Amino acid sequence: MDDCELLLPQVTEENICLPLAISAVSKYWNIDLPISEAQTIAKKYPNIRGSILIEGIELAQRQGLDSQILHSSLSSLKKTINMGIPPIVILPGLYETVQHASVISGFSDSEKTIIHYIPQHDQIGAIPEKIFEKLWQEDGMLMILIAPSDIISKISVENKSKEKSNRLCFISEKLNLQGKSDEAIRSLKEAIKLDSSNSTALCLLGGIYNEKNSSECIQYYLKSIESNKKCYLAYRGLGNYYLKTKQYDEAEKFYTSAIEINESRFGPIYKNRGIVRMSLNKNKDAKNDLENYLKYTPNAKDRDDIIQTIKEI
Repeated sequence: MDDCELLLPQVTEENICLPLAISAVSKYWNIDLPISEAQTIAKKYPNIRGSILIEGIELAQRQGLDSQILHSSLSSLKKTINMGIPPIVILPGLYETVQHASVISGFSDSEKTIIHYIPQHDQIGAIPEKIFEKLWQEDGMLMILIAPSDIISKISVENKSKEKSNRLCFISEKLNLQGKSDEAIRSLKEAIKLDSSNSTALCLLGGIYNEKNSSECIQYYLKSIESNKKCYLAYRGLGNYYLKTKQYDEAEKFYTSAIEINESRFGPIYKNRGIVRMSLNKNKDAKNDLENYLKYTPNAKDRDDIIQTIKEI
């Protein structure tokens, strides 16, 4: 496979219901998605941080584009780019952002790098292939394709049930954010029925039960990990559940597993493990965790309180 890079237009305006990644890919296909429509839809989600990807995908579909949501691989990603289609992938976030969507605009086999789309034309976001693949695994190697129908139809989907299962994951997130948790649960159970090994669906279902403080979350998180040993969010979710239920040994174990997968993905996990370790009288380890919390959460609102706690440990 030769090196390949697609030229995407510069995009700066975005909205929680029109993420920059979806706007950029749509513009690549000469479709300008209406930001005004996205702003109207966003009113359904007051006080929501981050992006609601499915709203952007559905907005693109209303403007005549088509989509697929697949679990993929590095070789399939490259084939897609070689076809002239810029894929969107779900990757870990940083600091207080759990995950984010990124457009992959190219790759270099000669340098063994994957190229991320960056809106500024004078910047290149190249990341070594091995690091990219490791990060991508954490969220199930999900790939979103948005393109005209005649181009999407050229992408062979081996298992349409799995594609539908993936789409239901995104729909369930939307429903849950709208406060429709029962509908979200039904959606995810249908996703799991279609693909029992869908680690994303299993982890999301665990997350909703965790929000409800239900021990049912445990089985779904564990099944998610069984399907994807690198599922950071499932390990973190189990840590959160066991912290809430004061099962501190278990909480420490699962937080540690998440951190071993990715030490810099989510700063607040260190504060949680620090709390757990203080409860276990592991004060030296707790102090290290709180210091790492401040390191990986530069905008922590409780910085002063944490500094004071560190002094007192």
